[in-house]
Amino acid sequence: MEILSIQNLGKDFYLHNAGKQIHSCQNISLDLQEGEFVGIVGLSGAGKSTILKCINRTYLATRGHIYYNSKAFGRIDLTEASEREILYLRKNEIGYVSQFLRVMPRTTAKEHVMNALTESGVAEQEAKERAEEMLAYFRLPSNLWDIYPNTFSGGECLRLNLAGTMVKEPRFMLLDEPTASLDNKTKILVKDMLIRLKERGASIIGIFHDLEFMEGLCDKVFNISEGTIV
Repeated sequence: MEILSIQNLGKDFYLHNAGKQIHSCQNISLDLQEGEFVGIVGLSGAGKSTILKCINRTYLATRGHIYYNSKAFGRIDLTEASEREILYLRKNEIGYVSQFLRVMPRTTAKEHVMNALTESGVAEQEAKERAEEMLAYFRLPSNLWDIYPNTFSGGECLRLNLAGTMVKEPRFMLLDEPTASLDNKTKILVKDMLIRLKERGASIIGIFHDLEFMEGLCDKVFNISEGTIV
């Protein structure tokens, strides 16, 4: 069953001060089936991250449609969905892993992962146990769990991002270079967790530069060049 259908997606950026228009991704069309893993590759600046951000509605698409088969709302066009619907989907159905960590002020690492669960209705004690289990899985040292992450290294921030998203076991995940600053041992942990989530039915779209990491994970791979699929 199809969980996502992108039809003729395009995103432009306007530099009003310079009077310029930048064309990012153009005429992007692809489908994702439930339980499928689609990889997207391409050179830096090709428009890969823009596609994910349009799906997550961090960016609003300039044209085209993104149809998502939601458990809560049925078939919904993410380019036209309300802010309330998008917020619900981010909390309960769609997980997004970025290279960059965004944490609420005065929130510790463990609280960040716990909040991902409690905001979707998980009891606090269960959220605490699951958060600690996931932080330990991604080998974030326990002496960092109760401090603020603004002093973390790039690799520690990415591991915290992974823990905060994967602890929810979302039915649909977007991965934007999820192994960019990780050592090889942690990459293996990420790969094993993705395989586990996929076996449980998760549908995934991921952007990668590490082609070796993709082996055995992706069912289909799309190559983006100058904003379009080739």
